[in-house]
Amino acid sequence: RILGSQKHIEKSHDYEFLKPWLGTGLLTSSGKKWHPRRKILTPAFHFKILDDFVDIFQEQSAVLVKRLEAELGKEQGFNCFPYVTLCALDVVCETAMGRQVNAQCNSDSDYVKAVYQIGSIVQNRQQKIWLQPDFIFKLTQDYKNHQKCLGILHEFSNRVIHERKEEIRRQKQQLNDKNNNNNADDLLSQEELGRKKRLAFLDLLIEASQDGTVLSHEDIREEVDTFMFEGHDTTSAAISWILLLLGTEPAIQDRIVEEIDQIMGGDRERFPTMQELNEMKYLEACIKEGLRLYPSVPLIARRLTEDVDIDGYVLPAGTTAMIVVYQLHRNPDVFPNPDKFNPDHFLPENCRGRHPYAYIPFSAGPRNCIGQKFAVLEEKSIISAVLRNYRVEAIDRRENLTLLGELILRPKNGLRIRISRRT
Repeated sequence: RILGSQKHIEKSHDYEFLKPWLGTGLLTSSGKKWHPRRKILTPAFHFKILDDFVDIFQEQSAVLVKRLEAELGKEQGFNCFPYVTLCALDVVCETAMGRQVNAQCNSDSDYVKAVYQIGSIVQNRQQKIWLQPDFIFKLTQDYKNHQKCLGILHEFSNRVIHERKEEIRRQKQQLNDKNNNNNADDLLSQEELGRKKRLAFLDLLIEASQDGTVLSHEDIREEVDTFMFEGHDTTSAAISWILLLLGTEPAIQDRIVEEIDQIMGGDRERFPTMQELNEMKYLEACIKEGLRLYPSVPLIARRLTEDVDIDGYVLPAGTTAMIVVYQLHRNPDVFPNPDKFNPDHFLPENCRGRHPYAYIPFSAGPRNCIGQKFAVLEEKSIISAVLRNYRVEAIDRRENLTLLGELILRPKNGLRIRISRRT
C-alpha cells in the first residue's frame, strides 16, 4: 500500500541530513522533481551501457585479488570490509565520473577520506536528536568537519564535470573540423576510437543536459554525488556479508566455482564477459540470499502525504512509515527456516508464486533502486574474481556479530574471514 503507490514517494525527514552533500538528486528529491529526473536517468542503466562498466568491475576486482595476497596464510584472519569498500569506491568513481581515484592503492586520498567521514557525520546526526536542529549542529566540531568534507567532495565533482564538459566540447569541435575536411578515413578512425572510449555516468548526464537546458551544472553534480554515495557503500556491504556467508558453507562455495568453471570452460586466466556473468545463475541465487539475510539498506522510511488504510488501521498523513526490510525478509511463511543461509530460496521453482514485495533488497514500486542491475553485476564480478583465486573461510560466527542499522547494515566490529589459495 505504501511502496507500490505513486503518491507515497516522499522520503522521510531523516534524508534531510544528506541534502547538503547530495542536494535534491534522485535519492532525496520529492515527486515534482523526482519524476522527470528518473525518466532522464533510466537510460543510463541500459544493459549496453552496463557492458562498458563490466570492464571496470573486472579491472578493479583484479586489484582487490592482488591486494588480498597480503592476507594469505594469516591464521587469525582479517576484516574484509575495508578491502571491499575501497574496491567498490574505485568502481563507482570510474563508472560515475570516468576518473580513477585509486582508493585501493591510496586510501589516504582526501576524497576517499571525505566520503567516509561525511557518511559517519550524517549517521551521527540521524541518531542523536539534539544534533538535528541546524542551530545546535553548527556549534559542534562535527559541523566544521562536515563543511570541510563538503568542500572536498563538491570541489572534486565540480572539477571533474568542468573537465569532462571541456573534453566533450573539444571532441565535437575536432569531429566538425574533420567533417568539414571530408576526410572519410579520418572520420572512420575517429568513430572507432569513440566506440572504444568507455562512457561514464557523467557523460550520459552531460549529453542529457542539452547544454544546460534540461539539467544544470548543479543538477549534474547532484546526480553524480548521489551515484557516488549510493553506489559504493551498499555494494561493499552486500559483497562483504556474502563472502562471510560463503565462508560458512564450503559446499556452496565449491558449487559456485564449478558453475564458473563450466561457463568459462575452466579458463581461470581471463575475465568473464557480461554474457558469462549473466549465465552465473547459482552465484546470483547466493547473492540474492545474502541480500535477503543482510539487506544493504535495512530500513526504508517514507513520509505519508495522505491517510493510508492498512487492515482497518488508519495511518494519518504526515506520519513517517518505516518498512523494516531486515524483518520482512525473515517471514517464515515465505522463507522456511528464515535464518539459514539457503540459496535454493531463489531457484526459479522456489520463486514461483512468491509475493513480489516479500523480498525487497532494492526497495519496490516506482521508487525502487535504479541501479539494481548495475549492483548485481558488480557483485557477481567481484565475488567471482575472489572465489576463482581464493577459498574463503569465515572466522566470525553470525550469532556473535553485533549489527548496526546505519545508513547501511554493517557489523559493529567488521567481518573476519580467512583465505587460502585455490588450486
